[in-house]
Amino acid sequence: MTKMLTISLALAALIGSTGCSPSNDTAAAGAAETTTLRFSHFWPATAATHTEIFEPWAKKIEQESGGRIKVEIYPSATLSKPDVTYDATAKGTVDIGSQLQGYTNGRFPLTQVAELPGLSNSAAQMNCMLQTLYDDGVIADEYKDTHLLFMMGTGPGGMHTIDKAIRTPDDLKGLRMRRPSAIAGDIIEAAGGTPVGLPATDIYTSLQRGVLDGLSLPWDATGSFRLIELTNTHTNIPFYSSAIMVTMNKDKYNSLPDDLKKVIDDNSGMQMAAMAGKVFDAEDAKYMAEAKAKGDTMIDIPDPLNDPKWKGPLEAGTEKYLNDVAALGLDPQTVYQKAKEASAACKV
Repeated sequence: MTKMLTISLALAALIGSTGCSPSNDTAAAGAAETTTLRFSHFWPATAATHTEIFEPWAKKIEQESGGRIKVEIYPSATLSKPDVTYDATAKGTVDIGSQLQGYTNGRFPLTQVAELPGLSNSAAQMNCMLQTLYDDGVIADEYKDTHLLFMMGTGPGGMHTIDKAIRTPDDLKGLRMRRPSAIAGDIIEAAGGTPVGLPATDIYTSLQRGVLDGLSLPWDATGSFRLIELTNTHTNIPFYSSAIMVTMNKDKYNSLPDDLKKVIDDNSGMQMAAMAGKVFDAEDAKYMAEAKAKGDTMIDIPDPLNDPKWKGPLEAGTEKYLNDVAALGLDPQTVYQKAKEASAACKV
């Protein structure tokens, strides 16, 4: 009798636990409802690009998807190196990535036509111009192995040195200047300087060790990477702007149900480009003011294409880049004309 009672109680406990607890299949189905996207970029976590563009974007995606999409952001190149983030996204090593096109010279040659001097005087204008060129199909083929989310671009890049004032091209002679792209490098070289290719994450230590005499960057990046701490002379000369993309792995995007694709689509394109442009322009103004308050030397060359001393190197750098792209069998002149038209339409 005791034995029968024990068996009955055991069976009751088993039936009760089976009826009241979710099955493994049910739990797995619930977990599968959330898609986590890993987002890699190279800016520090304190940079406005991270805190005011990428983080709000990720939160908005999560909210509008009802929590079915979560975006994990990996700043400071912790998930992919700055110069291979696009490739990592295309291959699916990361789900979303942001990278400067100039970090992989020759990979986005037509997009980088938009970086040439005289096309943009603000980040807002640059972002609008880049997104327009993409939306109009002028440069879209360069991103066909990923799902592009939106274009970004910096404000005009200037020159920042430890102690050498750069007022004319002659002042660049003998200086080792970090360049962000081939275009900026061609112009620095045409002016007599020595361009050095380095990711932004390596500039600080290179300045400390004396590997560099100065650098070329827009103000927002100069501040974000704490380079104002090491430089004290700044030449505000709009001789290039840098293009940036934010893109997504194509297979990951295509794997989403239609309603979640719409969430991604609703937070892509020109509206995001416009928002990012405002952030970059505000950061440029902020860090320029910070350097002025520090007592740094400021040299302004607002219209170098009409400055007799700078006109020659800028035109030489422009011509060299367009010829190099044409040698690849591409048509940079048509893109250059389209960029001029977009620049005029996007002028603020």
